[in-house]
Amino acid sequence: MKGFISPTLHPLKSLLLFIVFVVAGQAVGSFLAMLLIKLIWGYGPTAISGMLARPADYPDSRSALVLFQGVVHLVGFTIASLAFLRVVTQRPAQFLSRRLTVPMSLLLGSAVLFLVILPAASWLVHWNANVDFPAFLEAFERWAREKEDLLRELTLELTKINTIPQLVLGMVVFAVLPAIGEELAFRGIVQQELQRWWKNPHVAIWVAAIIFGAIHMQFYGVVPRIMLGVLFGYLYWWSGNIWVPIVGHFINNGFMVLMMFLAQRNAVTVNVESTEPESLTLSLVSLVLSAGILYSLYTVSRRLPFPAEENPRF
Repeated sequence: MKGFISPTLHPLKSLLLFIVFVVAGQAVGSFLAMLLIKLIWGYGPTAISGMLARPADYPDSRSALVLFQGVVHLVGFTIASLAFLRVVTQRPAQFLSRRLTVPMSLLLGSAVLFLVILPAASWLVHWNANVDFPAFLEAFERWAREKEDLLRELTLELTKINTIPQLVLGMVVFAVLPAIGEELAFRGIVQQELQRWWKNPHVAIWVAAIIFGAIHMQFYGVVPRIMLGVLFGYLYWWSGNIWVPIVGHFINNGFMVLMMFLAQRNAVTVNVESTEPESLTLSLVSLVLSAGILYSLYTVSRRLPFPAEENPRF
């Protein structure tokens, strides 16, 4: 079965096929998650739907919700992406990473970048959270606000982390799995296929990032998420290695999980859910340092030789 689809398959057809894999993965993941929840906690599909829609009404269901989130994400993105790669290429590792190894400085730089950039990004978060839609989009604005409030409530319920085991589980479900699965899907496959189609890496990076932002269905945070996707996209294009954006994505999500855990234990006063901007001075320092780190990552990547040009699908 490995690599049985023609390597000359048009990128559009390849992307449509990938959508089929993701939709099927989401369906299979949801079925497996519901089966496990039924076996472990006894909740049926109706109760699970209620938990997802009104998590506060089910105070004892947090573990079931975390399991549901983890299984659906694992199967719907990570396994679906790997299964897709198995049928379209004989060398998935080379398809994902033209440079199979990169200097540790690129991985560390990616990690540091997504910590340093947070104060500067807070201004974009603040603007997007308070954006006013024109009158003719009133119905959409109302729907978007309701969706935002629901997802915020679900997120807060899922991230009630009080113990070290819960922190470890939270890191796996909300940091490790999204970092791997979403980068495989949006950078490793969608961005690459768009670049193969349009022959323009910049357009591919931005379109993949827009899809990445929109698919989360949180329109009062969509612009910061798109810009996050753009950073992941350029790090992937420059480095030629899928692990560079994966590390950055993990640090971004993992820092949020860790701060929530510490805040709930009153160990820090940081509120990562806040949409208020940081001070102008701190944000400007953050912006300058982030630009410097990005330039360093770019220059280090440029000095690295690429392997001989070849089709990684064969």
